[in-house]
Amino acid sequence: MNTYWKSLILLGVAIAAAHALDCRQCTIGVFGSCLLSKDVTCNNATEQCYFGDAQFNATGAVKLHTRGCLDTDLCNKTLTGTLIGAGYTSTFACCSSNLCNGATSVQLPLMVALLSALLSSLWAV
Repeated sequence: MNTYWKSLILLGVAIAAAHALDCRQCTIGVFGSCLLSKDVTCNNATEQCYFGDAQFNATGAVKLHTRGCLDTDLCNKTLTGTLIGAGYTSTFACCSSNLCNGATSVQLPLMVALLSALLSSLWAV
């Protein structure tokens, strides 16, 4: 009987792993280019692939992009908040097939991207 339960648990783990969703992850992207992207597997069945945009309300010129796995209750939502006193708006769009949120990314050194974003936000003022 003990072997039966072990086999059943192993089968359940194998089925769960087979249904796991693979998504493109991008911690932060600027000007349409992703910094430090990689492929990840979502943790559970309640997650979907997403791509999101965050825009600071004061500048409006700089949009930050993210991708990865997101719980389905946040899909297709728009959220607002503040970060260090600056208001922002974030939108999340989801999809549910492997790597559906992927795009060709350009790997840029972090300092170059941050400097570009800073200069762009100053230029818009």
